[in-house]
Amino acid sequence: MKKHILTLALTLAMTAALFVGGGQSVWAAENGSTGEAVDGGELIVGIAADLDSSLDPHVSSSSAGTREVLFNIFEGLVKPDTQGNLIPAVAKDYAVNETADEYTFFLREGVRFHNGQEVTVGDIVYSLSRAAGLETGTPLVDTLSGIASVEATDDSTVVVTLSAPNTEFIPLMTVAIIPEGNDPAQEMIGTGPFKYVSRSPQENIVMERFDDYWGEPAHLDKVTFRVIDNPQTLVMSLKSGAIDFAAKLEASQVAQLDGLTVMEGSMATIQALYLNNAVAPFDDIRVRQALCYAIDKQSVIDFAADGHGFAVGSSMYPAFGKYFDEALTDYYQPDTAKALELLAEAGYDAANPLEFSIVVPSNYTPHVDAAQVIVSQLDQLGGVVKAEIELVEWATWQADAYGNRNFQATVSGMEAKTMTAAALLERFNSDNAKNFINFDCAEYDETYAKAAAATDDGEKTELYRRCEAILAEQAANVYIQDMANFAAMQPDVKGYEFYPMYVMDFATVYRAE
Repeated sequence: MKKHILTLALTLAMTAALFVGGGQSVWAAENGSTGEAVDGGELIVGIAADLDSSLDPHVSSSSAGTREVLFNIFEGLVKPDTQGNLIPAVAKDYAVNETADEYTFFLREGVRFHNGQEVTVGDIVYSLSRAAGLETGTPLVDTLSGIASVEATDDSTVVVTLSAPNTEFIPLMTVAIIPEGNDPAQEMIGTGPFKYVSRSPQENIVMERFDDYWGEPAHLDKVTFRVIDNPQTLVMSLKSGAIDFAAKLEASQVAQLDGLTVMEGSMATIQALYLNNAVAPFDDIRVRQALCYAIDKQSVIDFAADGHGFAVGSSMYPAFGKYFDEALTDYYQPDTAKALELLAEAGYDAANPLEFSIVVPSNYTPHVDAAQVIVSQLDQLGGVVKAEIELVEWATWQADAYGNRNFQATVSGMEAKTMTAAALLERFNSDNAKNFINFDCAEYDETYAKAAAATDDGEKTELYRRCEAILAEQAANVYIQDMANFAAMQPDVKGYEFYPMYVMDFATVYRAE
């Protein structure tokens, strides 16, 4: 017997329905979401880093900035809204069997690709099979490795069978639907409110409104994302009017933007001093714990972000509602004496100081500023710790630190690609390809496996929260905050809203007359 869900907005209680929005406030100008929407016009958006070399939505996963842009061009069977709910997109409805290992999707009528072709069940089968690697044996989207088969049972129905039950599967169905046989590396064709026009590497990417969009059409005719990797140049471009919008700004930047609308929300990102657990000195838990006691996260937030941000104690942020364990925020209270005691046990003192480097992508000012405050705090330990900052270009950090795990420590942010607890926690499994900190804990692996397999919501929640506790107990990283997200725009730009995940949506944005 199948349990039928009448609308995708009524998502499984075990998944997105219990997420909460990140919230937002608007200051420095009139509320950015008021006023009557006006169609037409163009928008120039400043972004701090270039997109991935490949814009294939099934493989463009290393850069959160790339996913931000592609959110406007591609859609899945479902899509998130600003409150974290999953709502209908290419599919109008779905059903799930009682064992949560078979999902049936019902195609929405009249959905068209950007090339004018109407979406068919063949496109859905092709897209999901391609992303799950059913033909090649190697998934392009690793979270879809649990798909055993995808089959169209009629002209409007697709059945997805899983190799094991998964009550968190629906959030994974935000994966892009593309035309059957399409190679996105050659031609980018989606179903979103905007269609791809062009890209100039290191310079810009351009998209235009898709007039045959199945839902509410976008207001803007054209959006250009301009790459501006210098933080001060980005501010000057906003002030001069050379660009109309920029997000992911820090408090010191927006303080310079008199007369512009500034919105504050959540970055939906875990900023931390990430530690390579497999290399000295952080292969010693005493050293990792010592840094957790030595670093005052609230002071980092106060000095680096002017007090804006939400302190966290593990790899989970508040928008994840029931999965977020606020008690872990204070698991390590600032305690210099305890830090020095642990360092002494590990063999470090002023005569034999702990020395390490913190590699930071230079174009992400919030991470650079946080690293500077961290180094300043560690300098107060009487010469027992000597940390230095190594600034690198984003591409270098991405390839060397993240990709090759060639680092001791780094300040960065990790976000969820889908609105599931697994999206934040799976990377810390010892054999996960994204476990760039080389965390290796048998209890964690076992607990995570139990959580992923659990079908009872209460049991799953408690197991995921236990995973978070293990990360804190083992001092996997020095957790700091879910950063504040400042978006600044020209006064005539209206309608922008934050999401509780790392996306930018320009479908609702318009220019007021």
